[in-house]
Amino acid sequence: MDMERAETMRKRMRSVEEKESPDVVNGAIVEVAEEDTETNPPVSEHMEVSMNQILEKIDQFTQQVSELLESGKSFLRELTTEFEERMIAIHKEQMEKWQEEIKELRLLDASNEEINALLQHAQVLLHSVHNDP
Repeated sequence: MDMERAETMRKRMRSVEEKESPDVVNGAIVEVAEEDTETNPPVSEHMEVSMNQILEKIDQFTQQVSELLESGKSFLRELTTEFEERMIAIHKEQMEKWQEEIKELRLLDASNEEINALLQHAQVLLHSVHNDP
């Protein structure tokens, strides 16, 4: 990418140098070429290679970061799904336990009511036996 930019700048500089009598429009081109050389002075091939290697490292690192972000998002989605499923299962188990407790309490209550009715009936019988001499 930077090699293309450097090549474009060389071509601009050549085109400016080749023109003998620049008019106003070409003068603007000369100014642009001069500005480019001030901000990005020409560099040796070795420096260009080094800069390109750094740019490749930047691209590779950016790709790695992007891949890590995607894998992290995927992991979190899976984790979220597992968490939701587990929470639903825990809720379902607890509801079943409480429903079973309610069922047992109802059976116990019915049994207690039955025993209470028998006891009251027995008291009535005992009371009537004591009162009937």
